[in-house]
Amino acid sequence: MTKVNMLEAKTNLSKLVEAVETGKETEIILARNGKPVARIVPIEEAPRIIGIADGQFGDLGEDWYKEFQALDEVVSKDWHQKDFSVPKSATGKKAKKKRAA
Repeated sequence: MTKVNMLEAKTNLSKLVEAVETGKETEIILARNGKPVARIVPIEEAPRIIGIADGQFGDLGEDWYKEFQALDEVVSKDWHQKDFSVPKSATGKKAKKKRAA
């Protein structure tokens, strides 16, 4: 463990990071006025766990996927047939009242 003041860290940041990156230093403590405030440590890659939720949502086999695709097609067709234009009454304009004659 090495302790470095902020000015030195600013000047030699690349070298400090390289020392941690290569394993020469396990951590470097950054200090302001002699008081430790931060540290530079290597990032440890966490193992990527694939299938962590496997089995928690029931059987999601090939049949489920085919049903999902069929439902997706129905929704997609319905979506494309809808009229998304704004109705005249929703434009915010007040309708003119007709006078009685």
